[in-house]
Amino acid sequence: MTDRYQSLIQNPVGQFLAKNLGLPNPPELKRWNGGRLVEGTVLLGGEGEIVSSLPALLKNGGIDTTTVRADGKRYQGLVFDATALDSAESLVKIQEFFTPVLRQLASCGRIVVLGRPVNETTSTGAAIAQRALEGFVRSAAKEIGSNGSTANLVYVNKGAEGDVASTLEFLLSPKSAFVDGQVVRVGSVEGLKAIVPADAAKPLAGKVALVTGASRGLGEAMARTLHRDGATIIGLDVPPLQTDLDALMKELDGSSIIADITADDAAETIAASLKDGVDFVIHNAGITRDKRLKNMKAENWSKVVEVSVGGPERVTAHLLEEGLIREGGRVIGISSIAGIAGNNGQTNYGAAKAGVIGWVQDLA
Repeated sequence: MTDRYQSLIQNPVGQFLAKNLGLPNPPELKRWNGGRLVEGTVLLGGEGEIVSSLPALLKNGGIDTTTVRADGKRYQGLVFDATALDSAESLVKIQEFFTPVLRQLASCGRIVVLGRPVNETTSTGAAIAQRALEGFVRSAAKEIGSNGSTANLVYVNKGAEGDVASTLEFLLSPKSAFVDGQVVRVGSVEGLKAIVPADAAKPLAGKVALVTGASRGLGEAMARTLHRDGATIIGLDVPPLQTDLDALMKELDGSSIIADITADDAAETIAASLKDGVDFVIHNAGITRDKRLKNMKAENWSKVVEVSVGGPERVTAHLLEEGLIREGGRVIGISSIAGIAGNNGQTNYGAAKAGVIGWVQDLA
């Protein structure tokens, strides 16, 4: 939905048209524009291994919490620690926590459930209970979404309990307005310790992010969001879009790289502009050349695959070889539902975006 449509639908005439024509009437989502991450109180529940540490962890981010439900009070978030659930019968504890309080969840509220990865469970019952959390969260997300609220699941590896703060700060805040029904995994990497941001509102301060396809669309939105959270932005795009890219980078106090990520010398060109290294590489660049398979031209197939996954794979390999991705860095490949479910007329794009998933899994 565009903002223009939402503005129309919020006035009396728009409301009348929506009601009588059956038009969608989306809620106005709260977005973060500075200040406190969470305006309101978060209710904590559950008897798992993490809940007792949450008040202190969230307090560091300025988030108020309570473990006692008060009748009539509105809660901005509901967090349930389900890590101790170990049988099908124990799943009723989810219902016992949420049913009495769900009507007290504020508009644009947040539900977050904490669980354990199934591969870390030690019994059949625990495996059932922990995997069931995904179905619960995705269903709950559909029930509460009409007023802008969201529900998400966080699987926490054993040993990473103290590293959940930044994930919860994000999921409980308006920063996660469009993240709903998702499964997030918090683990640990041997030899690396999670760094607690000095400022929860600017968690990426001091970091450098490379965003490809940054001049417009999703790439522009990613660049703006990363900059909002404190990162220095290096935007990359093709020569025809240099004017747009340079204007955006000037606005964000960033810098531009003009290159075609599929070019033979792209990896070397990009590396030469990253001599001081980079913390995040976001491979957003992508194109479509839609045709049904019987009409597909070889060049349109190859170009789509090269932009989405071939070029990014080569560039990333070169940056790693040159040591330009800093310790604790992140490489993010942007896939698509077309790579999971497929789309008519997009066999090239679907293959490319599924390839992104395979590449990232192998890289990890």
